[in-house]
This record gives sequence, C-alpha cells and structure tokens, in this order.
Amino acid sequence: MLVHLRLTVPTDLSDDVVALLEDHHRSANLTVLAGASRSPEGDLVECDVARELVGEVLDRLKALGLHETGGIVVTTPTATPFAAARHLERTAPGDPEDAVIWESVIDECYSASRPTVSFHVFLTLATLLAAIAVITDSSVLVIGAMVVGPEFGTVAAIATGLVFGRPGLTWRALRLLVLSFAIAIAVVTLLSLVASLTGLVTTEMVTRPRPQTGFIWHPDRWSFVVALIAGAAGVLAMTTARANAMVGVFISVTTVPAAGNLALALGTWAPSEMRGSIAQLGVNIAGMVIAGVVVLVLQRLLWARVLRASQRLFSRG
Repeated sequence: MLVHLRLTVPTDLSDDVVALLEDHHRSANLTVLAGASRSPEGDLVECDVARELVGEVLDRLKALGLHETGGIVVTTPTATPFAAARHLERTAPGDPEDAVIWESVIDECYSASRPTVSFHVFLTLATLLAAIAVITDSSVLVIGAMVVGPEFGTVAAIATGLVFGRPGLTWRALRLLVLSFAIAIAVVTLLSLVASLTGLVTTEMVTRPRPQTGFIWHPDRWSFVVALIAGAAGVLAMTTARANAMVGVFISVTTVPAAGNLALALGTWAPSEMRGSIAQLGVNIAGMVIAGVVVLVLQRLLWARVLRASQRLFSRG
C-alpha cells in the first residue's frame, strides 16, 4: 500500500528534498518538474512512498522546513500495480494495514472539532430520531439515530489532543461536544414540550416499560465496558483508515439515544429518566475518551519501534 506525496518546493530546498526522496528504499515514481510551482516559486516534486514510511518522510520534510515555506499534500492511490511498489512494500518495516500517519490523524481531528452547521444539524436530527425511538419503543430507530450521530470524531479529537499535548484541540473538541449536545437537546426538548401540550406525547409514553429501548437510561457496568470497547475500536479504525469499522462503533454506544431520551424527559418532565439519561451520556463519553487515550498511547509506543526500523533503513541510503 503506497501513499502519494505532492510537494511544492521552494528553489532553495529542492536539492535537499530530492536527495531525501531519490533513494529506491524511500520512494518510487519520483518526478521533479523544475520551475513548475509559482506559489511558492520553485519546483513541483511528486513521489509514491510506502505507507509505513510516510511518517518518517514527513518528519524529515518538516525538519527541512517544507511545511512552513512550501506545500505538502498526501493522498492514497486506489491501486499501484507495478514492480517498484511491491519492492517498497517488501522492504518497508511493519505492515501497511497497521501504519499510522499521525499528521493525517491530527488534521482529521481538527476537522472534527470545527463547529459546522452540518454537524449541529446532524446531531439534532439524530437526537430527534432517538426521541421518536423512545416514544415508539423502536430499536430500529435507535440504531438509525446512532448511525446519523456525528459525535464520535469529536470524542476522538478530545483523546488525540490529550495524547499529543494539544490543549487547544482538546478544548475545541470538548466545547463543540458540549455545545452541540446542548443545542440538540434544547431543540428536541422544545419540540417534545409542544407535543406534550398538544397531547401528541404524554409522560406515560416516556415512563412506561420499554423492552426495546429501556436500556437507554439504565446505565450499568456493561455500559462502561461497551463504551471502552467501542472507543478503542473507533480510534483504531480512525488511525488505520478502516472506515468500514466505524459503523459498528456508531451503533455500539448510546450517546445520542441518551440525549434523545433526556430531551424527551425534559419536555414531559420525567425526572427519573433525566437522571438515568445524563448518567448514560456521561458514561459513554468518558469510556470512549479513556479508551481512545489508551489506544493512541499504545499505538505511538508500538509504532515508534517501526519508525526506528525505518530510520535504520534510511541510514543505508
């Protein structure tokens, strides 16, 4: 598995960048278009690098100052069916499926901590779906609400900020998480209050036995265990680009359903359901953050060994 680098390189750095990349252990398809870059003025350099070596290469490019004076774009090709690609994959330490490109992870977390309109809308719609799931006692709607909810990336950003010592990222993500849930709960509470006043929803609908959705406001030790497992799986999927595993993470934790149940309980005034929902929401977020921190720390420690192996490989060049 290769990763494509597209670099806009100022003229004074071009020789150093090319020297870094021209060894066959480091890259394939090295292309230099002299004078092709206008901003910054310099060269356009492109190459393919084994995924396991990308972190090391990016660190060296940043040490040259390219991230400050030039441009670095990282993309992943859909296929690389040529002999040099197979050579890079054989010689690179570790396995591409386990490789982590930390710069991409951090960038993704910064994106997940931006307070966009779409984020708030998705979370509000997910919370509304969860509230309807409570009224109808529908486990299918609960799953739908979990999948629609966009909050996991923000939770992962909190953990990433803690592990990488970026308090700004942690604060941004935490602020977004609190604010977005507050807005979603407020909107759904208002709607449920209107529905309660018109007789569409009653307190009895919320407090009656609900075999399919009662777990939403009954947190126990297993709620925390599930949050830990889901958080670990989610962070692992995020760092190793396993997007297909994220759906399973979304439907394993009950953050959004708890928010929907809380909003409905506020609108119909069911204090016991409020307390349980708040506890469930807190247990899930805390469990995911803790698991995320642990997984990220372990990945950094384990991948550091791979980077040391790649440094030995570079020393041969």
